Amino acid sequence: MENPISRNANQFLNDVIEGLSKREKSLPSRWFYDEEGSKLFDQITRLPEYYLMRTETAILQMYASDITDSFDSDVVLVEYGAGSARKVRTLFDASNRIRMYLPFDISIEHMDRTVARLEQEYPELLINPISGDFMEKGVSLELAQKDWKRVGFFSGSTIGNLSNKQIAKFMKSARSTLGKDGILLIGLDLPKPLDVLLPAYDDAEGVTAKFNLNILKRANRELGADFNLDAFQHSAIWNESESRVEMHLVSQQDQEVSINNQKFNFKKGETIHTENSRKMSIEYLSKILEDWTVNTYWTDENNYFALVMLR
Repeated sequence: MENPISRNANQFLNDVIEGLSKREKSLPSRWFYDEEGSKLFDQITRLPEYYLMRTETAILQMYASDITDSFDSDVVLVEYGAGSARKVRTLFDASNRIRMYLPFDISIEHMDRTVARLEQEYPELLINPISGDFMEKGVSLELAQKDWKRVGFFSGSTIGNLSNKQIAKFMKSARSTLGKDGILLIGLDLPKPLDVLLPAYDDAEGVTAKFNLNILKRANRELGADFNLDAFQHSAIWNESESRVEMHLVSQQDQEVSINNQKFNFKKGETIHTENSRKMSIEYLSKILEDWTVNTYWTDENNYFALVMLR
């Protein structure tokens, strides 16, 4: 049987080679989340500039009862990109109808620690973690009782990292997993002033910069690449035409990087595009959904963020 870690490394290598071979170099943001990257992201969510975590958490705390009132039977809850599972605890605390929890995350080590804590905090909750990329791997709910309602939780505005084509793929997969009577809760980062938006992706402490650079550090460690981390600089810019924040790693000099006996040349100022974070209105989201409709939504007082319930 193939070692899953080796298979993961092969996919990482293929993605890096493919991304750096493009005219406009890029790397998929899913490779941010090794153990160190997951820890750095947890730090980001606690930063004063990072409005997303505290705003979405406040919405959940304020409306948890309204949200869980829609659970008219026992529930199996699937969380896409669970991370530290901090926000979903609000739903666990608001309803005893959540019987099973399936956290989906790409970082195995991070997931193991999260599940261990949850098992202590919620001993009656059945927890079945799923490791991998939820965009590539399906979810089996064979362990769930047939009469349990299926609820998906896709928080943190991760949907803004996806293209419309990827969103369509995810929504189709979620419908297959959750069924025609399922519910999907999506975190949506709404358009807002740039003086609020941009600092969330370029904080004063430089944690986001470390997070962005960690993808190169990971390539060095896991793929034998020879990126000089000091020769790349984090950059976050606003792309008005695409309504998105883009994260880049900017080459500070002309340089050559070797990976798996292949060489890649960088000009000074050339970038590696690592992530898109689109800001979408609820109206725009409604237009691009397939087989799902917006049932209701909740926002904060500033209209910075929305938690959208789809059926």
